Amino acid sequence: MPAVAFHNVSKTYTGARGAFQALDGVSFQIERGEFFGLLGPNGAGKTTLISILAGLARASGGSVSVMGHDVVTDYAAARQALGVVPQELVFDPFFSVRETLRIQSGYFGVKHNDAWIDELLASLGLAEKAGANMRQLSGGMKRRVLVAQALVHKPPVIVLDEPTAGVDVELRQTLWQFIARLNSEGHTVLLTTHYLEEAEALCSRIGMLKQGRLVALDRTSALLAGRASTMLRFKTDGELPPEVAAVARVTGRIVQAKARDAQEVESLLATLRAHAVKVEDLEIGRADLEDVFLEIMQSVEQPAAAGSAP
Repeated sequence: MPAVAFHNVSKTYTGARGAFQALDGVSFQIERGEFFGLLGPNGAGKTTLISILAGLARASGGSVSVMGHDVVTDYAAARQALGVVPQELVFDPFFSVRETLRIQSGYFGVKHNDAWIDELLASLGLAEKAGANMRQLSGGMKRRVLVAQALVHKPPVIVLDEPTAGVDVELRQTLWQFIARLNSEGHTVLLTTHYLEEAEALCSRIGMLKQGRLVALDRTSALLAGRASTMLRFKTDGELPPEVAAVARVTGRIVQAKARDAQEVESLLATLRAHAVKVEDLEIGRADLEDVFLEIMQSVEQPAAAGSAP
């Protein structure tokens, strides 16, 4: 039995401007103990899918289950098995951090768990803020409390929806160390993030959504091996010749250009020399997950198959 199963999930919103299909027949499974990444551009349907998983939205078609419990017909059991860290900073301003976690525990019928709350506070760097009112916390500290709330009932499945958006490096390191520990202890983790280097480092398998459809689903290593190519990375202030610009991604002064083999590398360099483009800090390496993601988003037209071996 998988930890999470999405079967032919669709979602259509109807408004004054007509119908909008946010999800279109999404099917895949997340195995128990997996660290799974769900990626896609803004508006791809990631948050809609997670809202359906958490019972905050109802699918127009298909089904979703958590640890074998249908999120509609067996909602209480499904929700008990799930811990969700939302994108938004939602908090009650009238309670301290410890009180917030005790109240959250009560929602799940969990009592006498002060030892686990203390461990959460210590692991997430909140021990010194345990008695502080939620209003007094910085945005990063509030984010840590949201993580603690999601974990306070020890759910087997943890969902992290953009957990490190807008937070500092220290919190990222603290969070990932703790989540990696929980994953090693058997917890299943579903992560959505725009920080693709995090997904590449943490996730054993990745699914990609585009316009509500699943367009890629495979092990992270297979995605990189299947589409990775040689990448030239360099800095320049000059204007790129059209034939280089057509295969390049430019971020400020940094240019990344894809090449299939050594001959194509030499051809690109020769073109730059011929156009007197000054090149600095030249590196030749392999494509990373960001390169693969952009290639898939720009090229794929048809949805991926419904599943892939974990």
